[in-house]
Amino acid sequence: MIAMTLAEIAAVVGGTVDATDDGGRTHVVDGAAYVDSRQRVPGGLFVAVAGERVDGHDFAEGAHAVLGSRPTGVPSVLVDDPVTALGVLARHVVDLLPATVLALTGSQGKTGTKDYLAQVLATAGPTVATLGNNNNELGVPLTVLRADTTTAYLVVEMGARGIGHIAYLCGIAPPRIAAVLNVGTAHVGEFGSREAIAVAKGEIVEALPVDGTAVLNAGDDLVAPMAARTRATVSTFGDAGSGTVPDVAWRGVELDDLGRPSFEIGYAGDWQPVRLTQTGRHQVANAAAAAAMALATGLALPDVAAALSAAASASPMRMDLRERADGLIVVNDAYNANPASMVAAVDALVAIGGRSSRRTVAVLGEMKELGDAADDSHRQVGRHVAAAGVDVLLVVGEPARGLADGAAAEPGWTGEAIVTAGRAEALLWVRENVSPQDVVLVKASRGAALESIADVLLEGEVTAR
Repeated sequence: MIAMTLAEIAAVVGGTVDATDDGGRTHVVDGAAYVDSRQRVPGGLFVAVAGERVDGHDFAEGAHAVLGSRPTGVPSVLVDDPVTALGVLARHVVDLLPATVLALTGSQGKTGTKDYLAQVLATAGPTVATLGNNNNELGVPLTVLRADTTTAYLVVEMGARGIGHIAYLCGIAPPRIAAVLNVGTAHVGEFGSREAIAVAKGEIVEALPVDGTAVLNAGDDLVAPMAARTRATVSTFGDAGSGTVPDVAWRGVELDDLGRPSFEIGYAGDWQPVRLTQTGRHQVANAAAAAAMALATGLALPDVAAALSAAASASPMRMDLRERADGLIVVNDAYNANPASMVAAVDALVAIGGRSSRRTVAVLGEMKELGDAADDSHRQVGRHVAAAGVDVLLVVGEPARGLADGAAAEPGWTGEAIVTAGRAEALLWVRENVSPQDVVLVKASRGAALESIADVLLEGEVTAR
């Protein structure tokens, strides 16, 4: 964060200074803002948020400075709403920075694409990017406030729970380059339809200036038409063999024994080889979207392709492939799930199993926030599990039973579906039934906390692959 006194922060956010002798004129904040008191930042600004169960003000002791709504005895700026004030402060700071702001949204693939993009841009200049998937009204300003005057690129992931959310986030971090990756069924329970999700996601390109660039998925029926919603230049990405003519395209995708894609990426008549280190064919689209955004900043295609090939997994529990000492392969993709990402992960599992002649075990749990579509969505994914030829489907918890029902309804499937009551029963099953000759996928929505199953499977010596 750029250095500011408490008095300056108060003037920006319309607050009052508390617990200083000189009105905050000499108390300088030069560290990042943060909301978790357990991860205190030296010289930073602790944002005290009063939640339903925990009030951040109760944990302010020891902080260098606080942005809050009541006195804590710590040098503070007091406002009515710390979250709103945090956004105002972030907008003030981003307006002072020389950084190019790049923002992206989509129903799936946001974090993977953001991680690729951040690593590509880092080869060209100092880059600050969203940590994990901190993409809401807290996460976006916290990302901005990690940047300073040396930052060349600011990469911001944006999520939405309703119409107007992304427009609000763009007001905090106005992008010059923005991408919409796809419109799926994640959060359809909150929005009601894919069309409503598209309205929300498209707010990101509406926020672009006329000299900006909108990066759109040429193969998504609700994303491609967003070209009409922006004044900016439009750049598309997609499969070269799809019948569309995307500006940034891929072709010749091949998977190695661990499901890692190699392909060629093309732009303006030039084609360059890329070999990704992450598992899953779906990573190709994420990499192409990141490439299109990086190219919009002026980077050259050979440099982008080389950086993509060197990019490592940067976020935990996302297609994290590990091998146990005895040979068991575990793919931990337990951070989150929706129907499209479930299908992609299952396809990656089957690809690994097919290339290595291993039994495939899919340990899958509930996909949340699907509303009235939940049962049908679980059944459809279950049918895909069976159609893809997964050998064993282990369903964790009754809310995900539709996965097993869908698999059982798929004609000709010779695999096995087992429904467990919850994590404890599922853990018992994997301990007793998984062998070193298997490859296991663990995936569900974050609330299911299935990473514990992956952790048990990987107890002992493991190797990143």
